[in-house]
Amino acid sequence: MLRPAYFLLLLIFPALGSAQDRLPPSGHVWVIFGADTVQAEVARTPAEREQGLMYRESLAKGKGMLFVFPDAQIRSFWMKNTFIPLDIAYIDAELKIINILAMEPENLDSLPSTRPAMFALEVPLGWFAEKGIQPGAQAQLVFGPG
Repeated sequence: MLRPAYFLLLLIFPALGSAQDRLPPSGHVWVIFGADTVQAEVARTPAEREQGLMYRESLAKGKGMLFVFPDAQIRSFWMKNTFIPLDIAYIDAELKIINILAMEPENLDSLPSTRPAMFALEVPLGWFAEKGIQPGAQAQLVFGPG
């Protein structure tokens, strides 16, 4: 038997569609920090992680790339052939931000996580500060199909 509240939700939100319609596109993930969301491309293979955001001329606000690793280790990134300034947040296996670093275009200095990380999220420079997101913030991940 349908409860009245559930029936009311069906009447109010008939256009929600299937669960598939409420997911990011294939190869993407929503990285959610409270009321703020990044729609990120997913880099999960060694080749995708190596390519990253290299050779891009721009990255829109609210967009990014989530690097997914098979285990938690100290991670380190650099900006070889990356032409746009970025922030990187290293994220642990419990989906908490470990540290956030600013990365300047084409800087070859290695920028490490301060603790083992299973994910790294790159976004346009200043996005985390603009949203008030700091180390310790809890993320949620919603992956697209595939």
